[in-house]
Amino acid sequence: MLDVRSTESVRAIVGGLERLDVVVNCAGIIRRGEELASEVFEQVVDINLNGSMRVCEAAAPLLEATGGTIINIASMLSFFGGGLVPGYSASKGGIAQLTKSLAIAYAPKGIRVNAIAPGWIATPLTEALQNDPARSGPILGRTPLARWGRPEDLHGLALFLTSPHAAFMTGNVIPVDGGYSIS
Repeated sequence: MLDVRSTESVRAIVGGLERLDVVVNCAGIIRRGEELASEVFEQVVDINLNGSMRVCEAAAPLLEATGGTIINIASMLSFFGGGLVPGYSASKGGIAQLTKSLAIAYAPKGIRVNAIAPGWIATPLTEALQNDPARSGPILGRTPLARWGRPEDLHGLALFLTSPHAAFMTGNVIPVDGGYSIS
C-alpha cells in the first residue's frame, strides 16, 4: 500500500519501476460532515489532490520514456458542491483543473492526461447513501438510467483512454454518471 501523502514514499515506489505506461490516480477519501473542520478538510485535500500531483510528478519521467498516459479520477462533485463534503468537492474540482493543467504541461513530453468523473457508483464510499432511502431516492430519481453505477462501468472508458484510439485526447474530464449531469 502506498501513502500518497508522503513524497518520499511515492518517489520510492515509482523509482523502483523499470517501465511505466499508465498511471491511474484513484487514491481518495471522503469524510461526510467532518470535512467542515479545517484539519479534516486538509487531510482530504492532501490525499485526493496533492497525492495525485505527487504521483504525477514522480511518474512523469517514466511516462515520458514510454509515451504514457495518466488517468485521474475526478467526480461529479468536480462540477458542483457538496455541503457535507467541502474537502472532497474541492479536491475533486482541483483534480479536474490539475488534469487540464498537466495535459498542457506534459503534452510536449508525449504524456496524455485525462480524467474520469464517476457519478453515483456503488462503492464503500457511497454505501451510506445507497442504504439511506431518503438520500438514495433523489439520486436515482435524477439519474436517467435509474440505477447506481458499478465500478466496472468505468473500465471501458479507462481502457479506451489508455489505448491508441484516444491518441488525440488530452485534458478531458469525462463524466460516467448514468446521465445524472444532464438531468
